[in-house]
Order: sequence, then structure tokens, then C-alpha cells
Amino acid sequence: MRTGGELLQLVSPKGERISHPEFDVWVKDVGDEQLCGLYEDMTVIRRIDAEATALQRQGELALWPPLLGQEAAQIGSSRSLHDDDFVFPSYRESGVAYVRGAHLSEISRVWRGNSSYGWDPQRINMATPQIIIGSQSLHAAGYAMGVQLEGATTAVIAYFGDGATSEGDVSEAMVFAASYQAPVVFFCQNNHWAISEPVRIQSHIELADRPNGFGIPSMRVDGNDVLAVMAATRVALDRAKKGGGPTFIEAVTYRMGPHTTADDPTRYRDPIELEDWAAKDPIVRLRKLLETKGLLTDSVEAKVKAKADAVAAEFRSSCIGMPDPNPLEVFDHVYSTPNSWIERQKDHYTRYLNSFGQGDAAQPVQEGGR
Repeated sequence: MRTGGELLQLVSPKGERISHPEFDVWVKDVGDEQLCGLYEDMTVIRRIDAEATALQRQGELALWPPLLGQEAAQIGSSRSLHDDDFVFPSYRESGVAYVRGAHLSEISRVWRGNSSYGWDPQRINMATPQIIIGSQSLHAAGYAMGVQLEGATTAVIAYFGDGATSEGDVSEAMVFAASYQAPVVFFCQNNHWAISEPVRIQSHIELADRPNGFGIPSMRVDGNDVLAVMAATRVALDRAKKGGGPTFIEAVTYRMGPHTTADDPTRYRDPIELEDWAAKDPIVRLRKLLETKGLLTDSVEAKVKAKADAVAAEFRSSCIGMPDPNPLEVFDHVYSTPNSWIERQKDHYTRYLNSFGQGDAAQPVQEGGR
């Protein structure tokens, strides 16, 4: 599958459609309406990202991991999934969560500190955000092996960044996935920076060349090209569902914002590098293609803007209006069955909270009492 240093691209940074004899067939159903839909998705998740960043700066979120610049990688891949496929994300895939149907309040819940989880994984077939770098790759490989044993025809996808490829968990996941030919797609968003560590330090070869040592075929795709990402993901998912085993996709993109809102990329990143990648902006690229095709009419623009405005307003209101959690909820879901050790701790903590004279410990903690 991997051929030399080829970077799969179906839309150039100038918005020109590039024909590819092998991959065109995988996106032949993506017509004008679907292209406009992808543009709307990417615009909306960028707006969610901007709103979340503003909320963090205003003290409404404790932290936020921006996805600015990675919209095509997330939308192109997630729009290729079927409802019964299962997703194992890192902490940055809020765009994928949006596509999978997570409620807007569920996307911000963890980052506000109101819960240790975001959404019900079984409702949208997507695990909750994984903070530990690379761990979700092991979860995905194990889940895929279970799917295989059950004889299901679904696929599993694990999202992680370039930095995660330096973790042992990712290598171990690829060992198991290759050994058992598990139906899993390893989707690496190479955004060039693992916090302040550039990818060129982590790997002296292209990341897509690493999985070959495990016997896993790979593809290297322009991660700012939503059509190319969609084609590559569809190929990998089809291969997995037909018993072909795992595939590794390196989506070459760029993190245009900070690693998280606690990071300052100006301390380690050359501004010229940012300018170069801003010229490859995934939304601008698709916009140029739509303009060339005469699809970006005033009505389409108005529709997309109205949707982005509405989603941003709902995201903000659901975040600010989120009820404070019950402090005793921290003991829920630790064990699936009653546990005397946990119950004893819960009792001690209840009496501790009640010692402050706030009344019923089962009520949410009031501002200033945290």
C-alpha cells in the first residue's frame, strides 16, 4: 500500500482537484452537496474550537486542547465511519465527537471539571477522551480483537498524534493488531509538534514507514485535504472489514494553535513555519474548490454562518449553565458492583463534607466551597 514517499493529495492548497487513478473511486459519491456539507462541518468545529478557547480564557473551562488546523483530518476521517464502527480518541478529537453525535455539553464537560467522562460511549460508539498519551491505541487493538472473535463486520479506529508514536503503547498495539490481523485503523494526526518537541526529533524517517516493520501497511496522506483523508480512511476501513487486518494512516497536518490553552507555542515555534502552514489552511482549501465549482453561493455562505453561530451559542450556554456535580459522584462507576472499601471511603467523605455545616453532602458544592 505504501509507495515511496508519496503524499496522497486530491485537492491542492490552491483548491484544484487532482485526479488519482487509485483513490478517485473511493470518493466518487462525494458530490456537490456532500462537499458543501464537509465545508459546513469544518467551519462549525473551528467555531466550536474558538468558542471553547474563549471560554477557557474567561475562566469557564479549566483547559482546552485546540484543533485549529486539523479540521480536514478529523472531518474527513469521521465522516467515513459507519454508525457501528467504534472510535478510540485522544483528547483533541472534539471534531470527531461532534460528528459522532456527542451533545455539545458533553464535549465541554470534562474540560470544565464537572465530570471524569464526557459522553456515554455506547450511545455514539466512541470512547471518552484519553489523556494518557497513546493508551487508546491499546484499547482499540483489544476492542478490535474482540470484534473479530465475535465475527462482527465492523471496524475500529484509534486517533493519536505524532508524539504518541514515541510511546511504547502504540508499538505494543501494532504488535497485537498485526499478529491477530485485527480490524483496526491507526489514524495518526502528524501535526508536527508533540507539545514543544518537533516531529523531526522524534523520528528520522516518515511516520508512515514505521508500521511496515510490524507488517502493517500504511498510507501517508495530506491531512489538510479533506477528500484525500476521506479516501484513505475508506480504503483502510474497507480493508479491515474484509479481514485484511490493520492499517496505519499518517495524516500530515499542522497544529496552528497551542498544544493546550496552557501552552505558549511562540516560545518554541518559528512564526515563519506557522505562516507557511496557514497558507495550506484546510478550510480555505475546500472553500477555493467550492468557489471554482460555483458552489459557494450567498445562500450557502449564510447557511454555514448561521449554523456555526447557533452551535457556538449553544456550546457556550450549555457550558456556562452546566450544573455543579454532586461531590459524592466521584465514587460512582469505580466498581461495577458494590464494594465495601469504596463505601467506607464514601461514608468518611460524606461526614467530612457535612462537617463544614453545609447540610446535605449529596447536594452540589457551592461556589467557594470546593
